[in-house]
Order: sequence, then structure tokens, then C-alpha cells
Amino acid sequence: MRRRSWWVDLAGGWLVIGIVMAPSSVGPTAQAAERRPVPKEHPRLLGSKAELQELARQRPEAYARMARVARQAGADDHAKMMSVALVAAIEDDAALARQAIQLARKYFEGPIRKGHVTFGHDLALCAVGYDLCYPWWTEADKTRFHRYMNDTVDANVDSETHVFHNGWYGYKNWGIGLACYATYYENPRAGEILQSLYEDYRQRAAPALELAGEGGGWAEGYYIHYWLYEWLVFCEAARRCEGVDYYALAPKFYSQRAIASAFEMYPGIRQYGSRRPMPMGDGGGRLFGGERDKALSARRILVNYYRDDPLHQMVHAFNELTPRSSVGEYAYKDFLWRDTTVPQRDLKSMKLSHLSRGPGYVYARSSWDEDATVLLFKCGDRFTAHQHLDVGHFLIFKHEELVGDGGHYDDFGSLHDVNYHLRSIAHNTMLVYDPAEVFKNIRAGPVSGNDGGQAHNWPHHNGAVADPQQWHKQRELYDIADLLAYADRGAWMYTAGDCTRAYSPAKLRRFTRQIVYIRPGTFVVFDRVSATRPELKKTWLLQAMKKPVELSAGRPPEESASNPAGRLLYRIDNGKGRLYLQTLLPQEHEVRLVSGAELYSYGGKSYPPRRDTGPAPECRVQVTPRHPAADDYFLHVLKATDTSDVAAPQAAVRLTDREAVVSVDGWRIGFGLAELFGWIEHDGRREPLPHQ
Repeated sequence: MRRRSWWVDLAGGWLVIGIVMAPSSVGPTAQAAERRPVPKEHPRLLGSKAELQELARQRPEAYARMARVARQAGADDHAKMMSVALVAAIEDDAALARQAIQLARKYFEGPIRKGHVTFGHDLALCAVGYDLCYPWWTEADKTRFHRYMNDTVDANVDSETHVFHNGWYGYKNWGIGLACYATYYENPRAGEILQSLYEDYRQRAAPALELAGEGGGWAEGYYIHYWLYEWLVFCEAARRCEGVDYYALAPKFYSQRAIASAFEMYPGIRQYGSRRPMPMGDGGGRLFGGERDKALSARRILVNYYRDDPLHQMVHAFNELTPRSSVGEYAYKDFLWRDTTVPQRDLKSMKLSHLSRGPGYVYARSSWDEDATVLLFKCGDRFTAHQHLDVGHFLIFKHEELVGDGGHYDDFGSLHDVNYHLRSIAHNTMLVYDPAEVFKNIRAGPVSGNDGGQAHNWPHHNGAVADPQQWHKQRELYDIADLLAYADRGAWMYTAGDCTRAYSPAKLRRFTRQIVYIRPGTFVVFDRVSATRPELKKTWLLQAMKKPVELSAGRPPEESASNPAGRLLYRIDNGKGRLYLQTLLPQEHEVRLVSGAELYSYGGKSYPPRRDTGPAPECRVQVTPRHPAADDYFLHVLKATDTSDVAAPQAAVRLTDREAVVSVDGWRIGFGLAELFGWIEHDGRREPLPHQ
């Protein structure tokens, strides 16, 4: 799928000040600047004392909110430390400084934590308090913190070394890096540790960003909303302290991340003025959480850096629609990162789709209005354990999720997780059932279900590779999908993928998926599926957020008239959103709606979740051919609209020996049967569907 090179280093910088600090002159394609000596004065991580005081004058409203957090009870330790330490430094408040030191003491006098725990966050908390409140630290406390820092680093040399997995960047090294810059001249080991971090990032982690994150998406999926903000905080501190700029050295990821992040937000401003990210892999984000503010702050940091780029100026306009962090105690994020000096461009001129080739994501929208229709299509390779067996999966949103991501992330490796939640049966893709197929354990969880889905025959039970070097060495295991097409012509967007290698070759010879999105809300999905034997049952899946209503006999006259072909039609309503679903191929098929107590069951076994993680699909739609055949074609037309819209899509199909031609609402689209080709026609104008 890929032919490219990777190179990069560590870090970035912290453009905290806006007017006081000039915008970075380093652009998306620039080289890393020459290193300069780390400033000897404290504070330095977030700016000098004078710069922070000027920032307080520039952003009085955010500063006042942050000061209230600092001086009132409550807030989690990180929000408290950031607020207390910043206000102490800006106002020379000794009492607040002592409060910050006491909070840090809770960590540096505690046990050394190691392994899959948040030791990196602990180091970051202490580092911020150390740097901002340095004049009030005693020599004894400084010595204890240096020892705690060095011992924590030594204990975790081998912790979380898989660079693709679990936010290695933010989880571990943002704290180590901040602690190094905070103690650079006082702790003799700080420079050595920082250099080691630099080299490992240059050799392993940065290439991972370029490989699995080209285009700004991230193959691990939803977890990027948890870890990226912290990592960017370190990048900003490193750029500010040393002038080393590594955004410019990983442009395939960093220059596109804020743009991809904007596309990953579902339309509509929700709880406490927040935006909900779409589900991708583990994590979900179905319920309100602080990662929404992290996603906003991460976009702000990158928009500030790429402030001269027109697309980022449009993302800035998007960010300004939610100008405050949704969690009140996170006011410090607004204080540090909401820079209104960035030029704004009209959001309505923003492009309506985006390709992130690294993880194999295609995002598309009908507009940038808050009632827009949204599509996500996934067809990418395997890198890490938080991914799902979901090649070919897609999501559709209009007012609410209509086509979603099945199951619940009730625990990593639970019975539900490994037999349903991460499996193909919980996604909008294809099953090919071979009764002889045996699925290996994954995530060290006991797999007992044969869902007919995608394989997971990787050496590591989590399906994760250590770094890009290992990925290339074992490429035949992990290079499992190809995006074959992406084109946007305004009125329509087209994408296609080859999902074949995600399945066992013992049962599947071919599975390609083509999606034509006709704006504002019509989707035509065409799949070619070839099994190795005719008797292997194929099942097309759709995870419906609400149980569909069958619109056949007895449906309203206006909806009946809109389906002249007489094919079975379904309607899915969720809130103000509505989805019509029509199966045109196979010509003879069966539809099964699986819901209620049966939803998490298959093959005579049941795998219910141990906890409810928020609104999830309530029905699994299964479409199967009525007669066994080696080769089958699946053609579906879906229309996302408002509940007030009773005009179901007027779709029909004509089959020839060479192609399937679907007609819907004045459009004609042709799909090749034996070969992957196609065309689209509207108002008498025909053009080919472009392929790479």
C-alpha cells in the first residue's frame, strides 16, 4: 500500500504568547531549526514570567476563570497544578506556590510507579510545579524530585515501547521530556535522558507518525484524542526551550492533524459546549469526557503553528465556534492555547472531504453547518491493539448517529470485547462464514466465537507491532488493505477499497467496496465478494442505532410511492435523524434484524457487555443471498435525512453481463462486475469514477 520514506526527531515548541511572541516562521515543509541553549531562568516551559504576565493581560477572561480554579477547592490534580502554578508565577503568590509544591510532593515522595500506569502524567505534573514555582522550592525538595524523576525513568525504560500502541507519545514521554526541560541545569541526568528520548523518537516513533498517521488520522483511532494534546504540550515546550522544531520534520502527520481532527468531530455542539468525536476503535467517546477539550486544545496548538495556512485558518474558525473548554477546571487550556490573533477564513469555504492515507480513513461531509451529514470510511492496515477487525467499515451521521460502531468497550480483553466489540460482526463490513475457521485469542482474551469475520493471525496476541521497522519486516501480516480511490467533485464524493487481505485466504478471494456519496445525504455502496467455495455464507452488515422499521405492506402512501421497484425498504430514526436503507443486490436475498437479547449473540453463544458505555447500535442488520454462490454482489442505497422527510430514495438497478447500473434520484452510477471500474452520470453528463 505504501512506498515512502520516514524521517523525524522529537519536540516542537510552545507559542503561548500570541502578540508578545511572534508567530513561528517555520512552515510545514521547513527543516528543524538549529538547537539553542536551554534558558537558565525559570519559568521556561510555558514562557518566561514576563511573557506569562503579558498573556494574562491579553486574555483576562480566561485568566480570571483559571485564577478561580486555582483559589477554589476542587479540580483534578493536573488541572489544579496547572492553574495554581501558573497563577503563582504570574502574581508572585507564595501561598499558591507552596500549595503547588505540596501537590507535587504527593507524587515525588510516593512510590516509584512503573508499567501500564500514568507515571508520565505524574512527572509532567511535578515538572510544571517545579518550573513555575521554582523560587519557592527548598533544596531538599528539589533533590527529592530529581531522584524521583531519575528513578521513574530508569524503572520504565522497557514500559510501553510499542510506538503505535496506547499513545506512547503522550502517556510516557511528554512527562519525561517536561521533567528534563524543567530540571535541565539542576539535575545532572536531565540532558542525558532528554537526548535518549530524542534518539528513540527520531529512530522509531516519528517514523510511526509518518507511516500510521499520514494525513492526520491515526490508525489507533479514538485514542489519539486522549494522548495527542499532552504530546503537543511537550513539543511546544521543546521548541520554546531549545528551538528544535519537529512538527516540520513529520509534516505528513502534523500538517494535517488539525484538519483531520475537525473532520472527526460530529456536527452539533453538545454537552457543555463540546463536540463529540466519532467512534474509531477502542475508547468510543459516547459519553461526555475531558478528551473533547483535549481535542480542541490540540487543534488550537497546531492551528497556531500553521497559522499562515488557509486550511488551518478555516479550522481556527471551526474552533472558535466552541471558544471555551467544556470542563470549567480546564480554563488553563483556554488561557494557554486560545489565540484569537490567528487569522480566520470563512468556514463555508472549507473543503468537504479529507483523505488520511496512513490509517486508511476517508472523511466526508455535506457542509460545515451544524446539521451536516457525515461519512467515515475505513480501509487501512494493522498497527496496534486498539484497532478493531473492521476493514471496510463506515459510519453515517445526521443529527445523531444513524449507522454506528457496535458493542461496548467494557474492558480490554473481556469476553464481550474479544468476541464481539472488536470483531467484524460489530461493524459495517462483510462476514464470510467458514465453519472450519478457528480464531486465535486476541488481547489475551479467550476467543470462542466464529463470527465469519476478519482474521487476526498476528504473532503478538494484541496484534501490535513494536515500530515501523518491524512492520516492514513482517509486512505480509500487517499490510491488509488498500484504499483504491478517493475523489471529490463537490456534488459527489467517491472512495473505494480492497478489503480482501483482512480475511483468511482459505475462505475469501475478493472483497472490494465502492462508495459514492451524493450530497447532501445519499450513499450508494457496492461490494464484490468472492468466496473460495459457494457454500460459505456471506453476510452484509449494518449496525443500526435504532431498530429499523420495515416499509413494505402497510407503510405510508407517500413512502410507498417512492419505492416503485417494490424492493424491501427500511427506515431508521434516531432523534431528528432518519436513514432509509434499500437492498438492490443480491436480487434474491434475506434480511435479518438482530436486536434485544439476541444482539450480542451468534453461533449459539452469547457475549453481553459487562457495562454500558453509552448509546450504541441497538440492531444488527444482516443481508444474505438467498442462494449459495461463489461470487455475489451487494448493492445498497442509503439516504440520511431529517425525520420530517418521507421521500425515500427512488432507487432501481439494472444488471448486464458487465456491470450493475443503479438509478437514484436523477443519478445513474455504473459499477463493473468482473473488474473494479465505474462511472457516474447526472443531467446527461457522464464521467468515470477515478481509481489510483
